[in-house]
Amino acid sequence: MLTASPGVCPLVPTRNLTRAQRQRRLEERLAADPFLTDEELADLFSVSVQTIRLDRMALGIPEVRQRTREVARRTYARLKSIGWREVVGELVDLQLGRSAISIFETTDDMVFEKTRIVRSQFVFAQADSLALAVIDADVAVTGLANIKYKRPVEAGERLVAKAEVIRKKGDDKFVVLVVTRAGEDVVFRGKFVVFALKGVGQN
Repeated sequence: MLTASPGVCPLVPTRNLTRAQRQRRLEERLAADPFLTDEELADLFSVSVQTIRLDRMALGIPEVRQRTREVARRTYARLKSIGWREVVGELVDLQLGRSAISIFETTDDMVFEKTRIVRSQFVFAQADSLALAVIDADVAVTGLANIKYKRPVEAGERLVAKAEVIRKKGDDKFVVLVVTRAGEDVVFRGKFVVFALKGVGQN
């Protein structure tokens, strides 16, 4: 889960607020974390999902999918190393050479028929593409990956992956740590060795 930005009031569950107070807190909460669902907000404010939807409508705040798309649209402009269509999930934050975040909505067509568990290649693809996206280079490729699947992912879970460049060796070799969460649970962790290539894919 993404955390509040410095300077934002403490984001804690609130009860017995007036409608005006709740809507003000709702705006503050979504300014800090625009990716919260109506269900998560309803839990935080101890009200029904319908109440949250009515509050959003009154405030002119779009639902989470549209908020995610709007943030992603601004973020993709900074992408360098791979094409925007090659990022698995929505790229919602990118600090080139430092960190990146993507959100991936899993669906029924991604699961094994017998177990109903999301196929591991989808979880890996999100992490791998994010490790490439964070590199500040025209072309980047994965050279090595040390990965761990921490628990199975079920269809419908929203995966939030965060990549961080933890080491740089020379001008062309990077170690990127990617941690993927479903809610509060870590479901995947991987270290990727990524190489920046020069003179490849350029006319």
